[in-house]
Amino acid sequence: MAIKQAVHYVSDAEGKPIGVLVPIELWREIEAERETAYLLKGKTMRKRLLEAKARRKGISLEEVRAELGV
Repeated sequence: MAIKQAVHYVSDAEGKPIGVLVPIELWREIEAERETAYLLKGKTMRKRLLEAKARRKGISLEEVRAELGV
């Protein structure tokens, strides 16, 4: 089922749209985009996010577990 087909509009008695039902996957995407947009508004957070996005080095999950002792 396509996401656009799964979106349902809710109307009042006169047929005026008053709400919408969306699949949870789509809702999570929307929420993530809103959160990112909010974080990008601040200069410091924007810089940190863009630096993290450009970062190519990292450590494996196993290394993190070893460092944390879990």
